[in-house]
Amino acid sequence: MTNADVIANRIDSRPRPEPNEVTAPYFAACARGELLIQRCPDCGHAQHYPRALCTSCGAAPDWERSSGQGTVYTFTVIRQTGVAPFREEVPYVVAMIELAEGPRLMGNVTGVDPEAVRIGMPVEVYMVQVDDEVGVPYWRAR
Repeated sequence: MTNADVIANRIDSRPRPEPNEVTAPYFAACARGELLIQRCPDCGHAQHYPRALCTSCGAAPDWERSSGQGTVYTFTVIRQTGVAPFREEVPYVVAMIELAEGPRLMGNVTGVDPEAVRIGMPVEVYMVQVDDEVGVPYWRAR
């Protein structure tokens, strides 16, 4: 598994994720170019978003580095919004990405015409580093 590309210190007026004690390791790893998921040491269940307990059996999950490879499970194209800063970005794609490891997570698919995005399209993660403690995963076609 390799590190994802990181776009460092991008000035972005989007709301900054506010990590808590459960999500802080996830966002810090994203800032370093690593996509983490959680896997239960008791039952093997993989999950995302970060939680304090396994959603399958209730045990404490471990962190595991993801390959950062996935496919578009479903998506929508946002064509209008009155909310800054998003109105300057329309149209844009918001997708559920199914990771090779199983869990699904939501993110933007970028670098491709929104009309070209399809269910089943292979994608790979890259990170936008908000600061040293927070990175956000984005997706591009592979």
